[in-house]
Amino acid sequence: MTQHNPANQLHRDSLGRLVFVDAKGVSHIGVHPVRAFPITAPTSGIGIMNQSGKEVCWYPNVADIPKAELVLIEEELAAREFMPVIEKITRVSTFATPSIWDIETDRGPTRIRLKGEEDIRRIAGNTLLIADSNGLQFLIKDSTQLDKLSKKFLDRFR
Repeated sequence: MTQHNPANQLHRDSLGRLVFVDAKGVSHIGVHPVRAFPITAPTSGIGIMNQSGKEVCWYPNVADIPKAELVLIEEELAAREFMPVIEKITRVSTFATPSIWDIETDRGPTRIRLKGEEDIRRIAGNTLLIADSNGLQFLIKDSTQLDKLSKKFLDRFR
């Protein structure tokens, strides 16, 4: 593992791939960033992984990443980390599973199907991860901040 130092560089090549150049001048083509704790601590710890899955650089804190590199990292993470955030539950077909939920997310309204109550998992504190029948993950950052109707629907399944 290589701690980030000013001699390291991160840039895109002519094909749009991320390239990490370490302090020795070795280019690692096609690297990708990975958050250490994407849900519970998204701003602490990002590793730059090569195509074999080996870490070539470690950023202990997002705030310490140079601005130009952070832009590249955030672009790459946005493409890789697709996890809509549930803001409201508007309708539930039945209080038994399987059930169909109409929800509003940070990406717009949608409908999901829950196979079982085990598809709702507590991650940390009041943070929930909900998996629909297609395997797509949805996040509720803080279940205590949902509106009254959403909490009522959710309580029936927990």
